[in-house]
Amino acid sequence: MLNVLEPRHVKLAGATTLEITDITADAARFDGFDAHEQVWLGRDTVRGLTAIVAIHTTVLGPALGGTRIWPHATFEAGVVDALRLSRGMTFKSAIAGLPLGGGKAVIIADAKTAKTPAMLEAYAEMLNTLVGQYITAEDVGMTLADADFLAERAPNVAGTTKGGSGNPSPFTAQGTFLGLKSALRHRTGSDELKGVRVAVQGLGSVGWSLCAKFHAQGAVLTVSDLDAARTARAAKQFGATVVEGDAIVAADVDIFAPCALGGILSAKTIPLLKAGIVAGAANNQLATAEDGRRLVERGILYAPDYVINAGGVINVAAEMAEGGYHVEAVMPRVEKIATTLTKIFERAEREDRTTDAVAETMAREIVEAARK
Repeated sequence: MLNVLEPRHVKLAGATTLEITDITADAARFDGFDAHEQVWLGRDTVRGLTAIVAIHTTVLGPALGGTRIWPHATFEAGVVDALRLSRGMTFKSAIAGLPLGGGKAVIIADAKTAKTPAMLEAYAEMLNTLVGQYITAEDVGMTLADADFLAERAPNVAGTTKGGSGNPSPFTAQGTFLGLKSALRHRTGSDELKGVRVAVQGLGSVGWSLCAKFHAQGAVLTVSDLDAARTARAAKQFGATVVEGDAIVAADVDIFAPCALGGILSAKTIPLLKAGIVAGAANNQLATAEDGRRLVERGILYAPDYVINAGGVINVAAEMAEGGYHVEAVMPRVEKIATTLTKIFERAEREDRTTDAVAETMAREIVEAARK
C-alpha cells in the first residue's frame, strides 16, 4: 500500500464516505511518473472504490482519458498503470492536434464481480471534484452503460450514448487500420492486404472490427483472446487460425497487431517475433523504453501505439467542438493518422532513431510550444 505521508484532502459537501487525497509527491517515486501535475486517490471503503486519477498535463487543455477498471494485484501496479497511460494520452492528443491534455483513471477492481452502482456513484463524486481538470470516457472494464450512468451524476464524462458521441471503438479501429496500412506501404511499397498474414491479439470491439476489415481485404488471420467463444467465432467467420494466449507473439505472420493490454513487447517477447511490422490498438505496448531499440535491431517497423490508436480520442474530443458533435468532422482527422505515421517513419530513418522516440519528441515539442 502506498504510504501517503502528507496527504492533501479534498473536502466534499454533505455526508459522504468518499475520501480524496492528493498523492502526487508519493507517486513521483514510481515508474511512469513524468512531472505529472496531479495524482489523486479516491477511496470509499463503504462503497468499494479505490480509484487513481493521474493528470499528466493540462497545458493544451483539460486532461482527457478513459477510466479503466482492472484488478491490479497491487496498489502500486494501479498507480503505475495510471501514470503511464495518462502520459500516453498527452502524447496522443498532442500529435492528433487536439486541444486537450492527458489523464487517465484506474479503478482497482474486477469489473465482472466488484463493479456496483454504489461504487460508480462514489466515483462520480470524485469526478465532480475534478471538473475543469479531467474528462473521462470508457475504457477496459468500463462500458457505455457505465459512462451513461456516470454522466447522469457528473458533467465531465464524454463518449456517452445520451447526448455524446457513443462508442469510440469504430473510430479507434478505423484509425488503426489506416495506420497499419501506412506501415505496410512504408515497408513494402504497397498497402495491398490480399494474402498478407496478420496476427491480432485481443478480440474486443476494436480487435474484432480490425479482423473484419482485414478479412474483407483478403488478409490471412491468426487470432488469440482469453475468451474462447470469441476465437471460435473468428475462426468460423473469418477463417482465422486460433492460437493460445501470448503464443501469438511468435506466430509466423507479416504483421502483429496487439489489441489487448499493454507491455506485450519486451526483452522476452521481441526475440520471438516473426512479423516485420508491429501495428495495433493496445496502449503501452512497449514494456520499457529500451524495447523500441530492440525492435529496430530486429528490423521490425513499429507504429507507436498512441499515434495509431488515436481515433477514439479524436472522436470523443469532437464532442467539445464549437457547435457540438458532428461525425462528418471526425473522419478527416482520423484519416490523418496514416499521414502522421508516415512522417514518423521517415523522420526515424533520417535521424537513426526509434519510431517511439521520434513520436515522443514530436508530442513534447507541441506541448512545450504551447507552454511558451
